[in-house]
Amino acid sequence: MEKAEAYIEAHKERFLEELLGILRIPSVSADPAYKQEVQRCAEAVRDRLIEAGADKVEICPTAGHPIVYGEKIIDPDLPTVLVYGHYDVQPPDPLELWASPPFEPVIKDGQIYARGSADDKGQFYMHVKALEVMLKNDGLACNAKFMIEGEEEVGSDNLALFVKENKDRLKADVVLISDTAMIANDVPSINTGLRGLSYLEVEVTGPNRDLHSGVYGGAVANPINVLCDLISSLHDKDRRITIPGFYDRVVELSDAERKALAEAPFDLEEFKRDLGIEEVLGEKGYSSDERSTIRPTLDVNGIWGGYIGEGAKTVLPSKAFAKISMRLVPDQKSAAISKLFKEHFERIAPPYVNVEVRPHHGGEAAVTPTDSVAYKAASLAMEETFGKAPIPTRGGGSIPIVALFEQELGLKTILFGFGLDSNAIHSPNEHFGVFNYIQGIRAIPRFYKHFAAVSNGKS
Repeated sequence: MEKAEAYIEAHKERFLEELLGILRIPSVSADPAYKQEVQRCAEAVRDRLIEAGADKVEICPTAGHPIVYGEKIIDPDLPTVLVYGHYDVQPPDPLELWASPPFEPVIKDGQIYARGSADDKGQFYMHVKALEVMLKNDGLACNAKFMIEGEEEVGSDNLALFVKENKDRLKADVVLISDTAMIANDVPSINTGLRGLSYLEVEVTGPNRDLHSGVYGGAVANPINVLCDLISSLHDKDRRITIPGFYDRVVELSDAERKALAEAPFDLEEFKRDLGIEEVLGEKGYSSDERSTIRPTLDVNGIWGGYIGEGAKTVLPSKAFAKISMRLVPDQKSAAISKLFKEHFERIAPPYVNVEVRPHHGGEAAVTPTDSVAYKAASLAMEETFGKAPIPTRGGGSIPIVALFEQELGLKTILFGFGLDSNAIHSPNEHFGVFNYIQGIRAIPRFYKHFAAVSNGKS
């Protein structure tokens, strides 16, 4: 690893400049206006993979945005690592809250500020540079395959079809994903679980047109008021979700499991200071850390209706809308939960409005074992890179394709993330540490080395 370390040090400025180039491309998958930019980003990823030394690199079209595939097979008898990442990013709105333009990356106080810096361009690009490091220093100990998609932020619908149609090409021994966070830069950790997701949009319709709030107010139901009432009813006083059957399949952790998870450092006061809040709120009987990792949730992600422009307009709106996400835990199934929500929301709607529920996308929760060959290799790699053994943690986010890879390819995933929860992903001023980026490039070759050794019983 000494040669690899020297190579990284000699080329780290170039590694940074290459990442900044990728970050300048506004690859927003959710907005059709950015379609050509998403394509341009796929082409850039393809070119960088080729430059790093990958073979058979191609842009694979889908019904939506393309997938970039590449590989480096050095010996069919060696283990194979399948790297997954995504080059698409969340919309940057609201733009006025950014300290610098979201697609004009800047490095300030050791942080790379740009949309996608942590989620997931900075993290998947660590693997591209790690491949270069390994090939330039005769250190590639395993075969490597890359699958970098452009639709993760909109549900990865076309990835599922691609995986099903390319099972032979995607044969591997483990999936390696860097799209998660560590506890802190001096407290390395490996995420061993993710929550599932059910995402829906609801529409409440009252009168057949917008009405004058003075002429009709008090005599006709206001859809915004009704929507707020409906949403409020979805939690009880203990912040438990009131949808019948919602908790039926929730796997409750044992006291021993909860105690083990609680060993990960969590400072509640620092948590509140970081968010600028006076107090926390969540399901009764669980800590804030547990509420955001091992418990299911229901949250409104957006709500709108009526007049929201400058000044005043006294209108009683015809329609009101909300986007709602539910984070799920083992063994809840996203389709079943979406169905339960739809049936419940339509059932509780009062007769003076009409309600429509439109499911968007979803995915299943996933848990990875900590006694596997791959986890052992990841733990050793982290320990060598950071100087201390990583702590296993559970994550609150969702990466639906983790369950897909297990179902279709029979592969477990190692969530080898180097971000931090404070990176403001999906928010204005998203950032990713230069330290974290370089540490990832240092750790990934060590994972390959240990995975090959552990697989052969040599470590």
